[in-house]
Amino acid sequence: MKIIFFPSTNPSFNLAAEQYFLAENEGDFALLYVDEPSVIIGSNQAVVNEVDMDFCIENGIRVFRRLSGGGAVYHDTGNLNYCFISDKTEHPLGTDFLTPIIEVLASMHLPVSLGKRKDLWLEGYKVSGTASHVSKNREMHHGTLLYNTDLAILQQVLSPPLPNLIAKASKSVHSPVRNLRFYLLEKNFSAPDSNEFFAIFSQKLSAYFGLDALSSLTEEDIARIEMIRAEKFVRREWNYRM
Repeated sequence: MKIIFFPSTNPSFNLAAEQYFLAENEGDFALLYVDEPSVIIGSNQAVVNEVDMDFCIENGIRVFRRLSGGGAVYHDTGNLNYCFISDKTEHPLGTDFLTPIIEVLASMHLPVSLGKRKDLWLEGYKVSGTASHVSKNREMHHGTLLYNTDLAILQQVLSPPLPNLIAKASKSVHSPVRNLRFYLLEKNFSAPDSNEFFAIFSQKLSAYFGLDALSSLTEEDIARIEMIRAEKFVRREWNYRM
C-alpha cells in the first residue's frame, strides 16, 4: 500500500491522477487530495440536471466529470477526498474500503456509521458520500469527507433550476449534510483548521496501514497525469456530454 497526498488542488489534475493509478499502475494505493471549489458529477449524469450553472459561472466554480457513477458532489478546500485503488477483489462493490476511514475517524472522536448507500453518517447527517468504478482487473472507490465545507455554497450549486431536463441521465439522491468540524465543536473536542485536520487524518491513515510516511508523485507520474488531464478531464466533450 502506498498513500499519496496530491500536491495539486486542481480538480482535473486529481481526477486524471485517479485514472492514472487505476489504469496504468500495479499495486494498492490510497490517494488523498483537496480540490479548489468545483462540482464533480457522476459518469452517467447530465450537468443541467445537477448544477445551477448560472451560479457556478458567476462564482468561478467549474464542473468536472469523474470516471465513477453516483451523484454530484461539491468540493472545496474544507473537504478531503480519499480514493482507494487495488486489484479487483472477490467483492468489488462491497463496503470494506470504508473500514480504514471509519476507524481513523473514530480515533479522532468522530463515531461515524455506515449508511445504506456506501456513505458515512454522524448523528443523522451525511458526512461522506462515495462512488466506485470497476474495470476488468482493477477497482477504485473514492469519497468526500466534509470537514469545514461551505454548506451554503454546496446547497446552491447542487440546486439546478431544471433538475429533470434530461430523463435518461442518472439522478443524485440528496441527503442532509453536516461538517465534521461542527460536530467536534458541539461536543467540545479540539477542532483544528482544515489543513491541520487533513494532516492528522493522513498520519493516522498511514499508521493504520503500518506505514511510516506518505509517498510522493514522481516527475514521471506528474508528466503522465498532465497528459491524461489534457486529453480528457479538461475537455468539454467529456465534462458536458449528455
